[in-house]
Amino acid sequence: MITKITRAMETTSELLESHPLDRFLRGDRMPHIWCSGCGSGNVMAAYIKAIQELDYPIDDHVVVAGIGCAGRIPGYLNLDTFHTTHGRSIPFATGMKLANQDLHVTVISGDGDLFAIGGSHFLHAARRNINITVICVNNYIYGMTGGQLAPTTPMEDITTTSPFGNYEPPFNLPYLAMASGAIYVARWTTIHLRRLTESIKCAINKKGFAFIEVVSPCPTSYDKMNKKGDALDVARFFQSHSVIRNKSNPIEADVQEGKELVLGEFIDREDRPTYMDHLLTVQERLVEKN
Repeated sequence: MITKITRAMETTSELLESHPLDRFLRGDRMPHIWCSGCGSGNVMAAYIKAIQELDYPIDDHVVVAGIGCAGRIPGYLNLDTFHTTHGRSIPFATGMKLANQDLHVTVISGDGDLFAIGGSHFLHAARRNINITVICVNNYIYGMTGGQLAPTTPMEDITTTSPFGNYEPPFNLPYLAMASGAIYVARWTTIHLRRLTESIKCAINKKGFAFIEVVSPCPTSYDKMNKKGDALDVARFFQSHSVIRNKSNPIEADVQEGKELVLGEFIDREDRPTYMDHLLTVQERLVEKN
């Protein structure tokens, strides 16, 4: 009996030391550098769960990120990743996708990196319908570099560079993505992990530019300065103030104080040819002329 109990304890210990998603992580990079309550780990978990369920060869996936808290996600992933210069994650991803059409290229980065210094790259990649997935972890602030005002900071909120309140209207990211030409547009929060996972799977399988915004807490900078409480308080806020409206017009998804946070899959279309489709068509015409 003692022997059986000992073996059972050893088996349990082995199970506790392993995890079904371990093969997707670089254990030697742990522990991570994120603050307690940061949502970046949730997004990383949803991404690796999505690629596990898609069951494509791991070598077919590439993840690119720029500078910022969310930009550290690729460093913990046990697959091909690139940590690029600030704001340039989408150009790097574009180059990789055009060089190898078989790759599933995903950009995971923050709101500042993608929509401030990298804003023009986002617009043109969506306009061209580059066949990549872009996941924006939006915590409303520059969390890593001191808590400065970001292009997504809600009106009247406090940051280190807007100590008397922000007076610049923030971007409505789903509306911006749709207007720029994205064929798939969704928004979730870091507590809607099952929906986020399914959304990532859908985005990776889309033929064209797919965009997902993930609203995330930043307890150290944004939430602290704006008296939002700790990460658990923010999770409760997401739960009580979010409403899912699939297929609704993203123009209604702007972020305002006292207004519901609109989530869902807003755009899911198939009617736009990709950049590569256009390129191949032009090449065929040139061959026919010659």
